[in-house]
Amino acid sequence: MKFDHVQGSIVATVTPFHDDGSVNFEGLTQLLERQIAAGTDAILVLGTTGESSTMTHEEDDAVVAHALKTINGRVPVVVGSGSNCTATQVQNAKRYQAMGADGLLLITPYYNKTNAEGMYHHFADVADAVEIPCILYNVPGRTGCSIPVSVVERLAKHPNIAAIKEASGDMSYAMKIAHCIGPDFALYSGNDDITIPLLAIGGSGVISVYANVMPKECHEIVTEFLHGDREKALAQHLRYLQVMNDLFLEVNPIPVKTAMNLMGLNVGPMRLPLYEMSGDAKRKLEATMREAGLL
Repeated sequence: MKFDHVQGSIVATVTPFHDDGSVNFEGLTQLLERQIAAGTDAILVLGTTGESSTMTHEEDDAVVAHALKTINGRVPVVVGSGSNCTATQVQNAKRYQAMGADGLLLITPYYNKTNAEGMYHHFADVADAVEIPCILYNVPGRTGCSIPVSVVERLAKHPNIAAIKEASGDMSYAMKIAHCIGPDFALYSGNDDITIPLLAIGGSGVISVYANVMPKECHEIVTEFLHGDREKALAQHLRYLQVMNDLFLEVNPIPVKTAMNLMGLNVGPMRLPLYEMSGDAKRKLEATMREAGLL
């Protein structure tokens, strides 16, 4: 399915593991079917929430292949293809395009970082090498660097760069790049708690952690807002805001996998260095989930 300016909820799906740490492909099938049944508009695999940083290349490819086979064109599939090595990011992008991905999520170069011109080419070289749409991923809290506004402006004009996932949480930054939004360049919130504000400045949706827990509600918040029922969307957003916030009581995806296991979705453990949620934080998350009717 073509990724063509998707509007709505794009779930950044977790990768379920067995107790021994191996990928639980049967569990992955169940999670993907649950998302589609709830109306999720697109599915991202191998994102931060999917723990791809602790998976082997063989496991990455197996998860992508399984997701593509299971989803079978019913919704677009976006694959996290990022690396702090541009050549590796190009290789990943080409491989996932060949496997049938509908879009690619490309991250800023973490650890080594770069200057503005290097940042531009880190993304543009990938977009030049493939034919499917690319989404920029700005998440300085993870990578230690942000995409300069001037670079976003340049990249937004690239015919194969379709969007940005803006996950800095900085509304001032989001406002500075909002003028780049148009028919060929979309803005997605990378933070569930500010989805409504980003929609208000022209955003097209959210690439969501929260949607792993409440996919139907996440889809409804975005679609109601985009269809003009802003009061209803805001009320729904505020109703579940504490759930969204508590999914970040500890580093993602520790809380969301904990929440899903509490709900009986059986996504299994995290891989080290991620570890089980601390007692106080888990109790707070459980209380919030009970109040929201999830337990």
